[in-house]
Amino acid sequence: QVQLVESGGGLVQPGGSLRLSCAASGRTVSIYTMAWFRQTPGKEREFVARIRLSSTNTAYADSVKGRFTISRDNGKNTVYLQMNSLKPEDTAVYYCNAAAITSAYWGQGTQVTVSS
Repeated sequence: QVQLVESGGGLVQPGGSLRLSCAASGRTVSIYTMAWFRQTPGKEREFVARIRLSSTNTAYADSVKGRFTISRDNGKNTVYLQMNSLKPEDTAVYYCNAAAITSAYWGQGTQVTVSS
């Protein structure tokens, strides 16, 4: 089993920045990819960004490309999402996801609200 704990959400003004963190514990050796998704009420959970843990390979949704950066610290089993130039449409609950060989895991989510 893998446990994921997100932190770093909050209220920020448009144009501001936030950094989300996702700390993994448990059978972390089985994880090969970590990602961030987000969800707003009444909508499907959508992909935001992902990173391979064995390389620097990353991928982003078009809506966040150039504004968000995903990174990792393998020594701390932690993945980060640096979010810059935030827009009101970035408001959502952000979820961390870990893909292992036979399972996928989700964190509990952290609320990000972009509003003036």
